[in-house]
Amino acid sequence: MNDDTPAITEEMAELQARVNHLRQEHADLDASIEALGQAAIPDQLMIARLKRKKLALKDEIVKLEDRILPDIIA
Repeated sequence: MNDDTPAITEEMAELQARVNHLRQEHADLDASIEALGQAAIPDQLMIARLKRKKLALKDEIVKLEDRILPDIIA
């Protein structure tokens, strides 16, 4: 068995599923922000709230990805 390939654990699979879900949610927010921006009178407050939520999702995605593939300096 090759020790260089990491074993995919149940926890890693769950983390990857969570990342995929968050990415979809992030994309949905992006589409919502775009649609609100195209309105005749855009709701700037709602757009700002969605952008903050989108940024929070991105931060969570990055944290989870770091847990899946830690940045190891060799």
